[in-house]
Amino acid sequence: MRWELSAEQADFRSVLADWLGETCPPETLRGWLDAGDHAPFEERFVGDGWFGVGSDEDLGGEGGGLVELALAAEELGRRAAPSSAWLGSMLALPALAAMPEAAKALLADGVTTVLASPAGVVPGAGAGVTGDGSTLAGSVGTVLAAARARRLVVPVGGSRPSLQLVEIDQPGVRIRTQALTDRSRSVADVELDGARGTAIPLDVHEALDAAALRAAVLVAADALGVMEQMLDATVEYTLQRKQFGVPIGSFQAVKHAAAEMLVKVESARSIVYLAAASVEAGHADAPLHAAAAKAQVCGAAAAAADTALTLHGAIGYTWEHDLQIFYKRAKLDAELFGTPAAWNERLADRLALVPTSD
Repeated sequence: MRWELSAEQADFRSVLADWLGETCPPETLRGWLDAGDHAPFEERFVGDGWFGVGSDEDLGGEGGGLVELALAAEELGRRAAPSSAWLGSMLALPALAAMPEAAKALLADGVTTVLASPAGVVPGAGAGVTGDGSTLAGSVGTVLAAARARRLVVPVGGSRPSLQLVEIDQPGVRIRTQALTDRSRSVADVELDGARGTAIPLDVHEALDAAALRAAVLVAADALGVMEQMLDATVEYTLQRKQFGVPIGSFQAVKHAAAEMLVKVESARSIVYLAAASVEAGHADAPLHAAAAKAQVCGAAAAAADTALTLHGAIGYTWEHDLQIFYKRAKLDAELFGTPAAWNERLADRLALVPTSD
């Protein structure tokens, strides 16, 4: 399967990059992160019409699909924009398509609705909530953007698994915010005790499998953007920092390290775009492509973060330097919705790499 960006998609990425450059410059981003308040960016992102990109026009979206969402995730990662609510909502949106009014409310007004799946595992793994919809009980830890949500799409286990749409503002729902080292994202624990939900008319297993592939692609795209930014910042720094009267970028070891980062970026871009197109088209190998993207790109970004820190030297460790923001984001991407090891296991399972005994 061979695939590349269309001219329209390339233009979309360029326009969004320009908008983010104006809306989310480093000094403004630091203000949001220091205050622990992501709302200014999220409200602007909705108000300026970006929230509906990549979503069905029949639901009030701007059109496009997972490729456009991946391009958006890449640019959001490049700026370390506070995008947890957007990502959580984009993972929940396919399930909401079975409830058009809820989907339209999400896309039109940014009524944040997130998938209540632990951010540290593949979506749907180990549902911690039971009940029949009229009463739900249980807990889900480290849910992405739960503290910013107005609704949750909750996987319910037990004898009759289902997906339930749960309003946050009701008795029996408690949200406990958790702190992250990566301050550009947010998570919270969700506790349900007698809460009421509305059943979403979908097969829960199929919906969660689809959400897992979507999560893999979008987190990998975010990691790609973060890696691109770290590469650019590192090259710029090595051309300015001097030792023995010359830029350290002229040293062979530094050149090799930067070249390895560049190779990681270029290969990651090919993997992410292919995986997005494959999952969007329902290609037979889409689960393999998505797993490869999550495992390889997020692993490469985490390694590139270490290289960037090394090449920046002591200044890279300081709070004043922006590298620490992207370093932490790359490290969280490697854990978000499943580690590279977990997604490599999914690859191994599908490829039957270990012979089965007769």
